[in-house]
Amino acid sequence: MDKPKIMIVEDDLDLAEMLNAYFRVQNYDVVTAAWGREAIDISEQEDLQLVVLDIRLPDIDGYEVCRHLRLQRRTQNLPIIFLTEKRDRVDKLQGLELGVVDYITKPFDIQELRLRVRNALNRVERQNTVNPVTDLPEGEMVNEHLNGLIYGDAPWSLLLVSIGGLAQFREMYGFVAADDVLRAVTLMVRNAVREFGGEGDFIGHLGSEEFLIVTTPERVTAIRERVETRINQSREYFYPLRDRDKARVDLASSTLKLHSGILTSDDGVYSDIDALKVALHATTLPDES
Repeated sequence: MDKPKIMIVEDDLDLAEMLNAYFRVQNYDVVTAAWGREAIDISEQEDLQLVVLDIRLPDIDGYEVCRHLRLQRRTQNLPIIFLTEKRDRVDKLQGLELGVVDYITKPFDIQELRLRVRNALNRVERQNTVNPVTDLPEGEMVNEHLNGLIYGDAPWSLLLVSIGGLAQFREMYGFVAADDVLRAVTLMVRNAVREFGGEGDFIGHLGSEEFLIVTTPERVTAIRERVETRINQSREYFYPLRDRDKARVDLASSTLKLHSGILTSDDGVYSDIDALKVALHATTLPDES
């Protein structure tokens, strides 16, 4: 099993070295940063599971680092533990407003910090089966469902739906607006499955911006048509009212363009879920013929 990777942001080099050595012995993969901007750079390159973040740093403070992490898709839900000498209630409230999961003051008990890190990582692991934006299953829960299809006997159909150009939309309007798009699409998918699907149908994510519907061969076409119709009718309204003219230009290109594909149990035999996912993703590629 991969070691959890944590980042320690601390400008006291002796303390940083001590924490680095301690958590490595505790079977963590550790990276360190002594400056706030260095921490931001590392967060953009490394796949981190948790950050221990000092408030007092030589360049920008820990609050500013935290704000940056919360504005980036890959780190917006990253658990952060503030490590600081500050004890003021206002400082703690400011950290909590930024979504800090825990707060420990110096001098601290190293065993207490270890337990707080472990507990924060355990909470994240429990939450990783559900997408935080859409509340739909993802990760291991989806993999278990797909494994059941591979080794089962009942016929099935998979419908994959994704919205292209969402990264550009997020860059222009922010992650809140982009999350609103995902929630709107979720509602459309749920309604289509409720209207044309059956009780045993399943909705989840392959990726954070890819919607997976598991249904039966006789239902999948109607669900797909309903989802495509509703999304195509709504794309312009995902944009702020002031930018509706710009939206019409963007929508003529790839921004918020709908991609969908269908894979059925009759299309092939799959050795594992990775092979199944590759085949499913291939159904959304443009036809080169």
